[in-house]
Amino acid sequence: MAQQRGNGLGPGVDAARSLSVHGDHHESDVIVVGAGPGGSATAAHLARRGLHVTLLEKAAFPRDKICGDGLTPRAVKQLIRLGIDVSEQAGWKHTRGLRIYGGTIPSFVMEWPELSDFPDFGMVCRRAVLDQFLAEHAAAQGAELITGVNVTEPVIDPRTDRITGVRARDGRTFSAPVVVGADGVSSRLATRMGIHRREDRPMGVAVRTYFRSPMSQDDCLSSWLELWDGKPNESALLPGYGWAFPEPDGTVNVGLGMLDSSDAFRNTDYRGLMKRWLSHTPPEWGLTEDNQEGPIRGAALPMAFNRAPAYRRGLLLVGDAAGMVNPFNGEGIDYAMEAGEMAADAIAEAHYRGAGSSSAEKALEGYQSCLKARLGGYYRLGTIFVKLIGDPRVMRMCTTYGLPRKSLMKLVNKLLANLTDARDGDLSDRLINTLTRLAPSA
Repeated sequence: MAQQRGNGLGPGVDAARSLSVHGDHHESDVIVVGAGPGGSATAAHLARRGLHVTLLEKAAFPRDKICGDGLTPRAVKQLIRLGIDVSEQAGWKHTRGLRIYGGTIPSFVMEWPELSDFPDFGMVCRRAVLDQFLAEHAAAQGAELITGVNVTEPVIDPRTDRITGVRARDGRTFSAPVVVGADGVSSRLATRMGIHRREDRPMGVAVRTYFRSPMSQDDCLSSWLELWDGKPNESALLPGYGWAFPEPDGTVNVGLGMLDSSDAFRNTDYRGLMKRWLSHTPPEWGLTEDNQEGPIRGAALPMAFNRAPAYRRGLLLVGDAAGMVNPFNGEGIDYAMEAGEMAADAIAEAHYRGAGSSSAEKALEGYQSCLKARLGGYYRLGTIFVKLIGDPRVMRMCTTYGLPRKSLMKLVNKLLANLTDARDGDLSDRLINTLTRLAPSA
């Protein structure tokens, strides 16, 4: 049943099955490293498929993560697939769409589209609440959740050169024939296994903080498509975006992001930029230092499969560890959870075919193919988009001439959020789906 938790509304279970392992060795069918949305989704799906899965998290819950806290309908769908009650009665804050600021016209709302494949609402939930809830949900499904485990390296079988487990900083080892790395953008497991970042794929950076603000009563996510380095229309236009997402606890998550396709990417003081940006927001919003809760904190946004392959020698990568952030809009939660279900499908198939067999290996290799088939073309389009808007003049032209055209913005909204019906959709759905199919896989 849903419960109210400290910094916001969100569901929870009565008690997490968070365990301490005694002794130096622990065995299971699968090890998942990292209990963010991707790792917890993977563990939950695996447990529901009957596997003994161990979910390792280095921190103790609740713990914070740098994020906008916004969940689009695509992310909501993944929560539903996990068997989670996403109703407002269960304590979730729903959103009806995206409030757009930019160009020369007043702000307006683009409502989430009504589709067969996705719900017509999004949500907002602090990551400190969401991550704990998802980890506890995985434990409730049967996963073994163990916190306080700082994984430092993979354990490699010298005979097969395959990963057979992980080793923690305190000397404990955890063994399994398959390991899932959901350990974030820096992914120690991936780098130790020789899977490095691809420099030809985009990277972003985002900073955010929280404010007590009447904007928390809004039922829309707010997005600024133009990021000015000072007063709007009287300062430099930067290739980035801003946001304000209303939390259920009376605060607003406010932040901004920028892409590495811009010359300003490595030469910007992001915290200073955010303060200048906020100084020009309307006083009635209350986005001032007096209302600020917590410091401005930043994080990298690894995009468009910028670490590949997502499977190698018994290790599957999920979420930021594989660079799965959407280059169109900076979303990562939904794609991490989607990948978690795809990884669980591949691992369960391999497990029941017989661990170590050639047929099982084919099933594991299918994870990479599934990712490419599902997201590869869309992410390739996103890399083109990133290069275009790296020039702020392009974004200025788009906002000036595109925002007033509502039919065009309906298509853009579906494209940026990756929300279309796969079958029997409207003209915009068919156009986006066709472009995605024709684009070479990222």
